[in-house]
Amino acid sequence: MSKKKNQEQEIAEKEIKSEEIKSEETAASPDTEKEEGEVKIPPTTEELLALEKDKNLRLFAEFDNFRKRTIKERIELYGTANKDIMTSLLPILDNFERSIKANNYTDEDGPVLIYKQLKIELEKKGLKEMQDPIGKKLDTDFHEAITNIPAPSKKEKGKVIDVIEKGYLLAGKILRYAKVVVGN
Repeated sequence: MSKKKNQEQEIAEKEIKSEEIKSEETAASPDTEKEEGEVKIPPTTEELLALEKDKNLRLFAEFDNFRKRTIKERIELYGTANKDIMTSLLPILDNFERSIKANNYTDEDGPVLIYKQLKIELEKKGLKEMQDPIGKKLDTDFHEAITNIPAPSKKEKGKVIDVIEKGYLLAGKILRYAKVVVGN
């Protein structure tokens, strides 16, 4: 007996749902809608055409924005795609410079030629050395202060006195901050 009641209840619920759906369809039909006793006139073909043109224009604008955004992201990706390898090559550049200074190589010696060739190739890929900051005021956007030492003169107070490690940019973005010593 309980099974019959459950079946009858399910049938009744289905009938109620179907009646609700039918009433929603008639209420939302574009032909005529009643709102507080007023009869709405269906939209004209010109109005429908204007709506479709607006939808089309918005869709086109959205697609155009998407296309521009993906182009911009792709350009940024190409500019910074070498970031990992460039970061791993920076210590090699530093060691080349230390070796050249320690051994007093001339411009025609092998290590100097290899260093210059490596640097030129990296510059072609977007690597750029930061300007020498010695004598300039500490700029935390580009410099990392490693230590403070007493300034030799009052003019050098708060300014960069020495560079421990050069800073580099890759495609205009900081790859490595310049490690500097600041006068106190």
